[in-house]
Amino acid sequence: MNLKDLYINFFVSKGHVQIPSAPLVPENDPSVLFNTAGMQPLIPYLMGEPHPYGTRLCDYQKCLRTNDLDNIGDTYHHTFFEMLGNWSLGDYFKKEAITWSFEFLTKVLNVPVERLGVTIFAGNNDIPEDKVAFEMWKSMGIKEERIAKTRDDNFWIAGEYGPCGPDTEIFYFRSNDPIPEHFDPEDERWVEIWNNVFMQYNKSKEGISELPKKNVDTGMGVERVTAILEGVTDNYASSLWKDVIALISDIAKLPYEGNEREMRIIADHLRTSVFIAADPAGIKPSNTDQGYILRRLIRRTIRYAKKLNIDINSNWEEQIALLIISKYEKYYTELQTNKDVVLEVLKNEKIKFNRTLEKGLKEFNKIVNNLEDKTLNKDLAFKLYDTYGFPIELTVELAKEQGITVDVQGFKDKFKAHQELSRTASAGKFKGGLAGNDEIETRYHTATHLLNAALKQVIDKNVHQRGSNITDERMRFDFSCDHKLSPEEIKAAEDLVNSYIKAGLDVTVTSMSKEQAIASGAECMFIEKYPDIVTVYTIGDVSRELCGGPHVKNTRELGEFKIIKEEASSAGVRRIKAILK
Repeated sequence: MNLKDLYINFFVSKGHVQIPSAPLVPENDPSVLFNTAGMQPLIPYLMGEPHPYGTRLCDYQKCLRTNDLDNIGDTYHHTFFEMLGNWSLGDYFKKEAITWSFEFLTKVLNVPVERLGVTIFAGNNDIPEDKVAFEMWKSMGIKEERIAKTRDDNFWIAGEYGPCGPDTEIFYFRSNDPIPEHFDPEDERWVEIWNNVFMQYNKSKEGISELPKKNVDTGMGVERVTAILEGVTDNYASSLWKDVIALISDIAKLPYEGNEREMRIIADHLRTSVFIAADPAGIKPSNTDQGYILRRLIRRTIRYAKKLNIDINSNWEEQIALLIISKYEKYYTELQTNKDVVLEVLKNEKIKFNRTLEKGLKEFNKIVNNLEDKTLNKDLAFKLYDTYGFPIELTVELAKEQGITVDVQGFKDKFKAHQELSRTASAGKFKGGLAGNDEIETRYHTATHLLNAALKQVIDKNVHQRGSNITDERMRFDFSCDHKLSPEEIKAAEDLVNSYIKAGLDVTVTSMSKEQAIASGAECMFIEKYPDIVTVYTIGDVSRELCGGPHVKNTRELGEFKIIKEEASSAGVRRIKAILK
């Protein structure tokens, strides 16, 4: 049986309800590009919002992280990955979480106890040592010398603010070496396979306070655990990847051995591209946000296919994509539904990139002809990389043919600075997403509902939200509209939102079926993304929308609403930026 099935069946037997995997593109967290962890779609519920499926939940969640993109090609990094998770929302706590994680690993997966080690929170100035977890692991049969106590590594918070708490991590000894008596989490032969996070606190700008309800958030990576269960040290040698790698090898007419990095990158990036392109958000390759990531992944795939001398003009990417779809469509139905869209995206981007490469070659020749000496400096090398997609290896190869030296070290320094900037930006986005439960961002989130309602009154009842972005300084709201708003329309919308605020309208939440929600007049984007049971937020008699939160309790909490800018976003879509004073 598939690992996902084993996991879900086990936790359903413990009273959990399986919830659908959330889309890769977050629905109510516009400050992050993709869902990066299994818990991310559940943040409002971990903060206290009632979940329509109850207090015990489990799922397998699609996740995507781009901060390690340049590490793809080794044996264990992946851009897209699946995370198994089970949650308690104010229900059970440490005892049950630890007992069930141990039971699943040792009884269902038959992982030998002697290969397990665990870490617990050692305590700090604010929070005491987790003695409950320590005693629980001892009662499970884990020896004291296999329990390591740490501080920073065993306190979990994904960002600067938000739900947090101590955690306990389970490690597996992956090496064939004799198993050490004492567990050292810094020893790379031990790999983490499970994390139990005990979310009992909330960190805000004012400090750490206890949450009204204690929650449990757990996570286990499908790719890593599958490799461990199958006894392979290369994730790409596991059953999840073997047939994909074999197909790439067959297309390239080259063995995997000696071409591992190139084939791993092609396999990883195509799988990720397939899932992004199939997402209900309708992402297309572009030069911004999720579209930029998709473009970069596809183009990087093409570059490495070229390195394997694959005929780029053949349907090689379609063959691999169809195999990936067939492997996952049982669990993620959007892959089959949007199959044609996926294939079209891959094909069109391949054609565009081939044209870009041609332009890049022309630019390279122009640069070379204008060189005063026989050295291509770091700025020109980086321009070829950043603008035309030239890897430094290709630039060096072309330059060598003409007797030109490339400042490779200067390029690497510039590239490293670029990476650092990207990581910082990515971290800021992720931090912002979790900070999205702070008071100011909760206010902005509620205000988007009021603005949507106001625009329907001022412009047309068929105006619909097309996107949003929220920071702690402003809100951005995209909406369907075929004309530039007049000053009178802008003022009318602004005045209407402020009238809703002054009216002191209560914000209420109700769980119901998706069909009931639609019948009640509730509005939503991408209805297909929602589970069968949904949460509907109602603001007085002004607004009713499907949403996951968070929201204020009453509109008086919002303050004064002020539109600071109105502009075009794309064809048929306008954009409003606004602040709350």
